[in-house]
Amino acid sequence: MKSFYILRVFLICLATLLIHSNVLAQRAYIDISSPEARKIKFAVPWFQNSDLNNVKQQYGRNLSKTLTNTLEFHGIIEVIPTTEYVGSDGAEWKSLGADFAVIGQYSISKDMIQMEMRLLDVSAGDMLMGKSYKGPSSQTNEMVYKFTDAVIEELTGKPGIASTQIAFVSQPADKREKEIFITDILGNKLRQVTRHRNLVVSPRFSFDGTHLAYSSYHSGNQNLYITDLRQTKTTRAISKRKGMNLAPSWSPNGKQLILTLSKNGNPDLFLIKRNGEIIKQLTDKSGINVSPTYSPDGKHIVFVSDRSRKPQLYLMEIATGKIRRLTYEGTENAEPSWSPKENLVVYSSLRNGIYQLCTLNPFQENSAVQITKDETHHESPSWAPDGNQIIFAKRDGSGHKIYGIMKNGNYQRMLFSFPGSQTYPRWAVKYN
Repeated sequence: MKSFYILRVFLICLATLLIHSNVLAQRAYIDISSPEARKIKFAVPWFQNSDLNNVKQQYGRNLSKTLTNTLEFHGIIEVIPTTEYVGSDGAEWKSLGADFAVIGQYSISKDMIQMEMRLLDVSAGDMLMGKSYKGPSSQTNEMVYKFTDAVIEELTGKPGIASTQIAFVSQPADKREKEIFITDILGNKLRQVTRHRNLVVSPRFSFDGTHLAYSSYHSGNQNLYITDLRQTKTTRAISKRKGMNLAPSWSPNGKQLILTLSKNGNPDLFLIKRNGEIIKQLTDKSGINVSPTYSPDGKHIVFVSDRSRKPQLYLMEIATGKIRRLTYEGTENAEPSWSPKENLVVYSSLRNGIYQLCTLNPFQENSAVQITKDETHHESPSWAPDGNQIIFAKRDGSGHKIYGIMKNGNYQRMLFSFPGSQTYPRWAVKYN
């Protein structure tokens, strides 16, 4: 039965191209990678608690809103406004065009909350899944996020990304200092990671999401640091070599990093251990070499070099050191990020004076595709853990804001409205 529902998620072409009857259209779903995909329609009525009076039922409305936002964040779901059914779970979902509905109940005792959520298939009248959560009220959002991830997995066969974290560099409007913060996907839970009161750049999550590497200038040199995110007291410098110690890429097994060092004068790529010990030098004075990004199997990297006079993307086989140029379109190409799920690299490409986001398969010629076209700069792209979405810093007036977009170019939107300017966004690769 479950495989049937997973299959249905990939049938949008039947809805958009072949099916015209209303009944069949309600039972046809999307290929989530298709530009023509229609979104799955959900009803998410207000969560109910019969022990609370009408005033306190606002809590249930807030729970419904949080679940709505996390479902829609995935880019494949559209939630019918509760105003169309006045927040009741007794509506005729089918007449409203809903494909699925989520019914939620909750109870509160002192500082604890218990929630029960059920996913219903509207057309079949079946309950596909039910989950129950209990814990401190301070963890309410985390419970909703876990349920959202379970819903996405029920529909697509892959877990959702609601429980993931996003790191970024933030600069107050009236200060020059930059610090690293981490947030949940809705921007509700913000954590400051660094407090160097200086310039901090290039945060990079380890593949298991437990550590964050970054470069800071607070000591007078651009040193590389690693912070264990499971604690909040200390950070550790692992490379303090003179000059650049910049923009590391974690190996998939988490044991090694590749970064740029300029200790010998030229900015070159080096493979190092987690303790900072150099294993080997990967490039040797062939221009400036920066921004490495590992392939999911750890056998290749894509990096940026100006050995051809302008910054371009290059592919390296780590074992042999063989290098091949990848990009020929665009004045400059930089900031590559390799998808954790497939051979697809997203990067910033300077085209007609504007940095646009493009993707390419590093093993396939002429595979570059431009996915943004609006007339402003799109910088520092990074993949979501599920490989379906990309986050990036978008020029917004005199500063930058964090935006998200589907890998096919759909559903571009601003994710956070934090004060100041936010740059260098990075997504935790493993679910928390």
